[in-house]
Amino acid sequence: MDKKMLGHGAALFTIVNWGATFIGTKVLLETYSPVEILVYRFILGVLALYLMCPKLLRIRDWRRELTFMGAGLTGACLYYLLENIALTYTTAANVGVIVTIAPLSTALMSWAAGGERPKGWFFLGFVVAMSGICLISFSGGEGLSLDWRGDLLAVLATVVWALYCLFLNRIGTYGYSVLQTTRRTFLYGLVFMIPAAFAMDFHWGLERLLDPVATANLVYLGVGACALCFAAWGYAVQALGVITSSVYLYLPSIVTLVCAALILHEPITKYSILGAGLTVLGLVLSELDTFVKKLRPAGKNA
Repeated sequence: MDKKMLGHGAALFTIVNWGATFIGTKVLLETYSPVEILVYRFILGVLALYLMCPKLLRIRDWRRELTFMGAGLTGACLYYLLENIALTYTTAANVGVIVTIAPLSTALMSWAAGGERPKGWFFLGFVVAMSGICLISFSGGEGLSLDWRGDLLAVLATVVWALYCLFLNRIGTYGYSVLQTTRRTFLYGLVFMIPAAFAMDFHWGLERLLDPVATANLVYLGVGACALCFAAWGYAVQALGVITSSVYLYLPSIVTLVCAALILHEPITKYSILGAGLTVLGLVLSELDTFVKKLRPAGKNA
């Protein structure tokens, strides 16, 4: 299997698991605070990555070190903190769909940083996707939860994720092991979580680990969704590039909506289905120009 095929597999594995993490987090919020979930899962993630790759990463360039710090602050700390807090105000389905605008945020952030200017299809896709998001957020009349605080925090999380992707793209050019770079990012993330832990009344509460359901969810979030998925995503970005790998970010909304209905018994209404469809359609349209460019060489050769 070539590198690109492995990259597609890694991206799909990551996205399916990330789509389900909203459910595990929602369950844990019954006994843990958002910052407690965050600290526990990344400690487990660091431990798992050390077991998978004990070799230490030595960096002598302070500018590279700053890049890792930025990645840790955005991808390992702020993004998940905002996401977890959002889940305390709104439904897992809402958060799962709203965060699918992350590719749009990433494209805009990349453009602002000097990257390629988005084409017309991108802006059309953005309008369609935002229409879907608004439909989901404002259609509370048939059972869909609406809370401005949670929905706004979820949107802000996508902006933070866009910054993380820029840092991750730079880190990918350094040539280090994905396991090592992921672990270093996690360590910086934990450092930045310390002020949040103090400010948000963090408690270890180790007796809660006796709850098998809560502990199983923590292990899944820490080892699976953090250690394995972040490493897999890092590999996918290196193998496919930022744009192609970001296409897979369309899928978590579908995974989350289904899981939320099956596990949390959250309602899937006709409005949420239509809104999810519009959001995914908008994101596909935003990448249509990229798809066309990739198809042209094949058409010419044919």
